[in-house]
Amino acid sequence: MILRDLAHARTGDKGDVSNIAVVAHDPAAYQRLSAFLTPARVRARLGLDEVQTIQRHELPTLSALNFVIHGLLAGGVTRSAALDAHGKCLGAWLLGLEVAD
Repeated sequence: MILRDLAHARTGDKGDVSNIAVVAHDPAAYQRLSAFLTPARVRARLGLDEVQTIQRHELPTLSALNFVIHGLLAGGVTRSAALDAHGKCLGAWLLGLEVAD
């Protein structure tokens, strides 16, 4: 199973900060999502180093986790020569993460 089977993502970015909200399709899946999707897993999946900080916000009433990642966009989308690192691409990449049964 991949994360996309359990949840969808909403994303945004501003300056050098990316915001990825992962929302469970079914509220019953929130606990599993919360236990599985740690900042360490997000960091590993997105290939981040320790310079980039990740804040995880738990939103159980929305069945969602919100990850705010600082320093990810190399100065911002309009200032960076990085290949398409917009939040939408990062959210789609994150949803491809394998989830253990």
